[in-house]
Amino acid sequence: MSQVLYNAGESPHTRSESRLDFFQAISGVLLIAFLWAHLLMVGSVIISPSAMNALGWFLEATYMAQIGGPIIFMLMVAHFVIAARKMPFAAGEWSLFWNHAVRLRHKDTWMWIVQVATALVILIMGSIHMYTILTHLPIDAATSAARVRGGWLPFYLVLLPLAELHVGIGFYRLGVKYGFITRSTRSRWQRGEYMMMGGFVAIGLMTLLRLWLLAG
Repeated sequence: MSQVLYNAGESPHTRSESRLDFFQAISGVLLIAFLWAHLLMVGSVIISPSAMNALGWFLEATYMAQIGGPIIFMLMVAHFVIAARKMPFAAGEWSLFWNHAVRLRHKDTWMWIVQVATALVILIMGSIHMYTILTHLPIDAATSAARVRGGWLPFYLVLLPLAELHVGIGFYRLGVKYGFITRSTRSRWQRGEYMMMGGFVAIGLMTLLRLWLLAG
C-alpha cells in the first residue's frame, strides 16, 4: 500500500504533514469557539452578576469546568506544538524570514508574523490564567471582581487584545487556506474580521469595567 501511495506522488512525510495541518486547523477552530464562548459567558456579568454566577454554577455542577478546563489546556498546548514546527525559532531563521517579509511587503505574511509572536505570549499568559481559574473554583462574579481589583487588570488588558488578534487572524487564514475566503472576497472578509475582533475586545473591556465597578 505504501508503495502504491508513493508511486501516486504522496510520500509518508506528505501524509503526515497533511494530518498535522488538519489537526492544527481543527484544534484552532475549537480554541476559537472556546475563546468566544468564554468571553460571552464571562460577559454575562454585564447583564447581571447573578447571571454569571448561574453559568459558573452550571459549569461546575456538570463538571465542565473541572474536566473541560484541563482538556482545553492540553488542546492549546498541542495546537502550539504542532504549529511550532513551522515557526522560525532560531535567530538566523527569524532574520531570514524578516528580510523575506520586508522585501515581499505581503500583508498576509505580516499577519502570520503577528500570529506567531502573539502565540508565544498567549501560551504563557493563557496557561497562567487557566491555572488561576481552575484552582479557584467556582467561577463567580465576586471572585472575578476581586481578582481584577487585586492587580490582575493589567494582565487582562494585555491578554484580551492579543488573544482576539491571534484568533481573528487565525480565523481569516483558515478561510484562505481552505478556500472559504477567495481573492475576490478577501477584502470583505478582512473588514468583517476587524469588526469581529473589535466587537469581542469591546465585550471584554466592558466585562472588566463591570467587574472593576462591582468590586469597588
